[in-house]
Amino acid sequence: MHSPTQTPIADLPLPDRVRVREVKLLSDNWYTLKTTRFDFLRSDGQWQTQDRETYDRGNGATILLYQRERRRVLLTRQFRYPVFVNGWQRLMVETVAGLLDEADPVSCIRAEAQQEAGVHLREPQALFEAYMSPGSVTEKLHFFAAAYEDADLVDEGGGLVDEGEDIARLELDFDEAMRQVEACEIVDAKTIMLLRWAERHVFGPPPGTGPLLVFIAGPYNGTRGTGDREDAIAANVKAMQDAAVQVAQLGHVPVLGEWVTLPLIEAAGGTRGDAIWDRFFHPHAQAVLERCDLLLRIGGDSAGADAMVKAALARGLPVRYGLQSLHNLAVARVTGAA
Repeated sequence: MHSPTQTPIADLPLPDRVRVREVKLLSDNWYTLKTTRFDFLRSDGQWQTQDRETYDRGNGATILLYQRERRRVLLTRQFRYPVFVNGWQRLMVETVAGLLDEADPVSCIRAEAQQEAGVHLREPQALFEAYMSPGSVTEKLHFFAAAYEDADLVDEGGGLVDEGEDIARLELDFDEAMRQVEACEIVDAKTIMLLRWAERHVFGPPPGTGPLLVFIAGPYNGTRGTGDREDAIAANVKAMQDAAVQVAQLGHVPVLGEWVTLPLIEAAGGTRGDAIWDRFFHPHAQAVLERCDLLLRIGGDSAGADAMVKAALARGLPVRYGLQSLHNLAVARVTGAA
């Protein structure tokens, strides 16, 4: 029994809590199925003998291909026997995916994109990793996303016939794909995860569904020739506030980083350019940006505003330049053409 004076069990390295006693190979017909008997140190200090089966098919990768401006995603459709025997009577709609087979994740997903969907992949963005069924399957899946153009559709795809693949490319309006998720017509977990990611980081809410939270980025004290002149800085802030009024008149909710950071810096006893300023001004503005739906860039030269644009693009947030672009977006949302 584990002594209460020792390191708490929850803090022990996990290998110290597992003692493998016996491993038996049950099948290696396609991949590897094993049963293992092991002792596990429970949180109450007792060792418990357990038996578990594990299915090892290697690790994999998957990718969501999208066209931001057209609100379109590229998926695949194919037959999956395991879900068929569990009652699913349709072809499965999925993101492009495949097993690594000793390749690195990026090389794997490039090959799979062309084999399955006929897409020449440009620059895949690594998103996250996840174990999809940790109770029985060892597989870890690497998730990617990438924009594509019509010119990137270099052939029909279809998969590898000698591996039994019969895959169709399926381009869907993003909002239709989300409808299918809600209607339980798309039921593949990796696909749902990537579509939900795209809802937050690529497409935002569907057209006409309510106000956007719009982050306004413009010069503060970065306009050429302004320096730290108080009158010029006040003029820059007024320009952003005037833009905020127009954003609100379009039915959206405007946000300025300065509205959050300047009162905070003042309350903390800071002044422009000191350590308190550096701690709060840009970091907290970027934290606000992460919760917005869109960035509106206005005004002239500004390293700080350009940094906010870069941060928005890195997080997959839409960026608009000038108030006219937001007027155009408002029209598009009304007509459904966004």
